[in-house]
Amino acid sequence: MTRSSTPRLPKPHTIQRLRRLLLSWYARAGRDLPWRRTRDPYQVLVSEMMLQQTQVSRVVEYYPRFLARFPSLGVLAEARPRAVREAWEGLGYYARARNLHRLAKRVVRGPGATLPRDPGELVKLPGVGRYTAGAVACFAYEQAVPAVDTNVARVIERLFRGPEARGAAGKRAVWEVATALVPRDGKRAWRFNQAIMELGALICTARKPRCGECPLSSACHMGRRLCREAKRGRGRP
Repeated sequence: MTRSSTPRLPKPHTIQRLRRLLLSWYARAGRDLPWRRTRDPYQVLVSEMMLQQTQVSRVVEYYPRFLARFPSLGVLAEARPRAVREAWEGLGYYARARNLHRLAKRVVRGPGATLPRDPGELVKLPGVGRYTAGAVACFAYEQAVPAVDTNVARVIERLFRGPEARGAAGKRAVWEVATALVPRDGKRAWRFNQAIMELGALICTARKPRCGECPLSSACHMGRRLCREAKRGRGRP
């Protein structure tokens, strides 16, 4: 990982512009997904666990059925492991179901029997990494914290440097930029984090980014580079 490929912190006026453009685009183009209609911490957690390495279309199918069978952490904690596996059948990566079950048992034994608000406490729970902790804190509790998944990391890298970050230094830099980008107001932070994930999922995709449809293309490092390359290509005999 070279120094030149590490994302740099954007300037304040750039941050404001990116937020405005991205939130405006999300208001028009954001998908109506069931987990975006709730702030219930348990329901948000279930969606985030399911979305790990699973397509949205599959999760849309399984998410309501799982919640109908296990409507709360308490109900899930009392369930038999076999019942949890059966409800998860077809989603794959079954360690997620085991971790979710373990997490439910631990939380219901703790103070208040509720998921913590603090990402630093959430990350201590089974199956919860830094991204999931940030996602639950923001999407359930409207905490103004970043939630950097693969899509978000890719957007940030392309916006500010171009090459994808590798190694611990690159990941730290991406999280630092994400922290700077997130609005300080909790409700706007919720919308912003949803928006940047949506951009990575729908527009700034891994293999074939749709730069011509991107609301941030005029400010994007990679987008400007691709545009220059396209112009040079058109000018060749």
